[in-house]
Parts: sequence; C-alpha cells; structure tokens
Amino acid sequence: MPIIDNEALMAAAASAAAKSVAGNNATDLLMAPNQVNAQVDTSVGVDLTTSYLGLTLRTPLVASAGPLSQSVESVKRLEDAGVGAVVMYSLFEEQVRYDQEQRVRVVEAHANSFAEALSYFPTEPSTANSETSQYLDLLEKCAKSLEIPLIASLNGTRLGNWTETARSLQDAGASAIELNTYLLPGDFTLSGAQIEQRHLDLLAAVKSVVSIPVSIKLSPYFSNFGAFATRLDLAGADGLVLFNRFLQPDIDINRQEVVSGFELSNPEEGRLPRTWIAALNGRVSASLAASGGVEGYRDVVKGILAGADVVMTTSALVRHGASYAAELIKGLRSYLNREQLTLTAARGMLAVPKTASVTDYERSGYVSALEKAKRRYGV
Repeated sequence: MPIIDNEALMAAAASAAAKSVAGNNATDLLMAPNQVNAQVDTSVGVDLTTSYLGLTLRTPLVASAGPLSQSVESVKRLEDAGVGAVVMYSLFEEQVRYDQEQRVRVVEAHANSFAEALSYFPTEPSTANSETSQYLDLLEKCAKSLEIPLIASLNGTRLGNWTETARSLQDAGASAIELNTYLLPGDFTLSGAQIEQRHLDLLAAVKSVVSIPVSIKLSPYFSNFGAFATRLDLAGADGLVLFNRFLQPDIDINRQEVVSGFELSNPEEGRLPRTWIAALNGRVSASLAASGGVEGYRDVVKGILAGADVVMTTSALVRHGASYAAELIKGLRSYLNREQLTLTAARGMLAVPKTASVTDYERSGYVSALEKAKRRYGV
C-alpha cells in the first residue's frame, strides 16, 4: 500500500483551490483544506412563509413585546436578523389614562382665558411628551422603516375610553394589535365568569374601533381554558397568544421583605403553552402563538410541531442579541430539511388528533407519564 504524504496532500489541495479561484476549470471541483470537512447547508431553500392573523410573514419566528423594540434601530436589527414580525413593547392602560387626565387638566387650566387677555399670552395645550404620544411617534417611524409587519401591544384590564387608543395605533401604521390582558384578580368577590366576561368586553371594545387584526395575550389561569379560548375565538379574536407571564415575587428571608423583579424565561416554561396549543390546534379559527420558553431552535421546532402558527421570543434575543434570531431560523430550516418536511406538514404534527377527545388524550398521557416515573424512580 502506498504511503500518503499528508503534507503533500494538503499542499496539493491548497494549490488546486488557488487555481480554482483563478479560473482554471480543471480544478473547479476541488476544495481548500479548511473546506474538506465542511457541510453544505442545503436548508436555505426551505420555505418558511407563514400566515398569522391574516398577515403574511416570511418566517414563523416573531419578536415578542419587550425591550428590543424601543428604537427604530433596534427594530431594524430584528428585521435584518430574519424575524417574521415584531411586537412593540406595551403601551399600558395606566399610561393612557394618565395622559388623558393630563390633557383634560391642560384644557381646563385655559378655560377662562380669552383672545383679548392683556396680562399673558395663553399657551397652546400640549401633550407632545406624553407616553402615548411618544409611543405613537415611535410606532409610526418604525412602521415606515420596516418591510415586515409591526404589531402594537396595548396592555390593560379595565373597560374605559383608553381602549379607543387602538384606533390611533392603527392610524400610526400598526399591522395588528396585541391586546395584553395582564389581570391578576385581587377582588376576591369576582367570579370566574365575571373575569372571563371582562376579557371578552375588552376584546370587543378594541375590535370595535379598528379594522386591523386583534390578538389577545392571555394567562393560563382559567377554570376551563379550552372553553374560554373557544369563546374568544367565537367573539372574533384573530389570534390567541399563549401565555402571559405573571411576575411572581420572592421573599428575602434575611431582609424579611418581598423582592420583586423580572427574570428571563427558560425552556421549561414552554411546556404549558405547547400543551394548550396542541389541544386547540384545529379546534379554533384564531391563529395560535406560542410565547415564552424559547432558548434554542429546538424550542421553536417544538412549538411548530405542537401546532403554533408562530413562535414568539424576547428572552433568547435579550440573552444573545437580536442577531440570534438568524440562528433560530437557520436551526428550524435545517430541521425541516433533515426530516424532509415542509413547514405546513410539520405544523401540528404532534397536536392532539382532531378525532380524539382532548380530555382522554391528556389523561392517557398523564397516566403513562406516572407509570414511566414509577419504573424509573421506583425501588
């Protein structure tokens, strides 16, 4: 057997690569040494086009509401990284109400002024620096600079004319509105039915003043979430975003005080939204968005297999930067290519079968899991 001189082989490969660059057709098929073991990414052509809220998205990865949407530049970075849409940070009911009250105070302060006033010149009432005005201004600038859909986030829990701000969000260029109902019922006299009805009333109030799609972001804490999701769907919700994260304070035992704070989500948190999306897939007309628990591309894939139309993340992008979205998308493409699946074929592949009873299906999984645990951890 002839002895192969590795150094000579590497030199020959390098020479062939150089000739290839120079245009020598005889060596076009030879690779440089550092490319010998490289794998060609054949997933680039996998179509990830997605429909969400009736909008066409180039990918099913959406940047959810969070700190990365506070400037035109940061939103553009998300677009450049390949996300299908961006949800802006939330405009809160409390901010809108405050701005409305301030506007009334300014007007009332000039109620007794008149054109012939000699002692001073009345100033024009202004709310240009209000939270609402700043949000609308940024929304308009971002909408004009983006080619992907921009979704405004309106966050509130009580009925009132603050919901009319949704029309201003639409006029500023929002492609859709995400109604974030962060409601922790501290009034213990409210029944579950009353809480559900408040959500339905809020949805109706927002939808009554806009023509663009409206999704609603929910918590999982309802006595029968599936039934409530169905009611929201029938009430006209264009999308259901699962789930909102309740901020749960901790206790510092040394300082003996309650410690509030915010922590980025972790992959374990993705299980609950995927469970309900798998149950709702094919049973509601509204789009389904899996929100939270995304760290790597596998979490994106899991959301799609469960039946999500889109998978939303902020935590992963905060941890790794806006450009990390490209890695998540690349991972999804590679997975679909490797498994020889289209996005449509993969979506809902592991959802609860439409012909099955959701209750029986979930119960069967529960019993099976406990039996496995007995065998694994039993003595």
